[in-house]
Amino acid sequence: MMPKLHGFDLGGDVSRETFERLDLLEALVRKWNPAINLVSKGSISNLYQRHILDSLQLYTLMDLEEGVWADLGSGGGFPGLVIAVLAGDSAKKIAVTLVEADSRKATFLREAARQLDVTVTVLNARIEETPPLAADVLSARALGPLTKLCAFAMRHLGKNGQALFPKGINYQAEVTAARSDWAFDLRVHPSKTEPAAAILALRNIQHV
Repeated sequence: MMPKLHGFDLGGDVSRETFERLDLLEALVRKWNPAINLVSKGSISNLYQRHILDSLQLYTLMDLEEGVWADLGSGGGFPGLVIAVLAGDSAKKIAVTLVEADSRKATFLREAARQLDVTVTVLNARIEETPPLAADVLSARALGPLTKLCAFAMRHLGKNGQALFPKGINYQAEVTAARSDWAFDLRVHPSKTEPAAAILALRNIQHV
C-alpha cells in the first residue's frame, strides 16, 4: 500500500491494484484509440499525464462518502473510469454512471470496465434525453462551454450536489459568459496538471 498516487493525496493508502488498473486503462485506450478516436492524437503520447492524472485530481475534490457520481460525455473514460477505479479501492460507496452518446465509445467503456474489474453503469444515450440522474457529483470534461454544462447540470445534478468541470486557460471568460444566463456558487481550484487551467466547482445552479 502507498499513501499517495503520483503525488496526489487520496485520503488513504493506495493499493498496488489501483496502480495496475490505471496502467491497464492507459493500455486499453492506446489499443482502441486508432479505431474510435477516444482521445486526440496530439495527447496520446502523454496520455497518463494529460488524461489519467488530470482525471484523478477531480477525485481529490469529492467530499462524498456515498452517493452517485455521474460523468457526462465519458468518451475514453476520463474522468469516469478513473473515478470508478479509485472509488472501488476505497471504503467509499460511490455508484458511477457514465453517459456516452457514441455507441462505439459506450462499447469501449463497458469492455474497459469489465477488464478493469470495476462496477459502472454505462448509458448509451444523449445527455439531454437521459432521465435526470440526481447526481451527488457531476463531471464533464472537454464537453462544451460552461453555459452548456450548466444546462446539463440543471437536469442531472441533485439538489445538494456539486459539479466539477475541468477548464483550460480561458475559464474566466467562460464563467463570465455563463453568468449571463446562470446563477451559481463557484470555487476555482487551480489545476495540478496543467498550468493556468482550473477545475470549476459549482453548486446551487439556477437559470436566471
